[in-house]
Amino acid sequence: MVVKVLAGLAVVVVALVVVIATRPDTFRVERSVEIAAPPERAYSQVIDFHRWATWSPWEKLDPDMKRTYSGAPSGPGAEYAWQGNGKTGEGRMTIQSATASRIDIKLEFLKPFAATNQAVFSFTPTATGTKVTWSMDGKNNFLAKAFHLVMDMDKLVGGDFEKGLAAMKANAERAPKVAGN
Repeated sequence: MVVKVLAGLAVVVVALVVVIATRPDTFRVERSVEIAAPPERAYSQVIDFHRWATWSPWEKLDPDMKRTYSGAPSGPGAEYAWQGNGKTGEGRMTIQSATASRIDIKLEFLKPFAATNQAVFSFTPTATGTKVTWSMDGKNNFLAKAFHLVMDMDKLVGGDFEKGLAAMKANAERAPKVAGN
């Protein structure tokens, strides 16, 4: 009887390991918003980490979060590190490259789990303003694949992207017009 139970458990464990191992090696979360303002207004909120507090959904989760800015004041080489509560964790972001239509950010999580992802903001002019797209790509190791069996990364982070883009939209649309914009 005990041998049959152990054999049954072994089959279940092996099946679970196979299912986890065959899960995707990468993930992607992406959201977009249409902003009734020129691309420069949205771009300026992303290129300078000091301005993230006005729209980032995670900034409001921990008012006591410790923030550190280093490197360039904005643009490529700018770094932002945070240490917060269980909701915000700990990590750092570095702007790796920036053009008028795209900002690439290396995102390193230290707590509650270690992970390195790539975030990209793209700014596309439209007939009525700007389409801003925020995406995040990452790799799934075995533990991340197991986690994703019970928690979908798109559902976990996608709502936060939507909140952040909505706040960015509100900021950009109420920003005073600059000559030529």
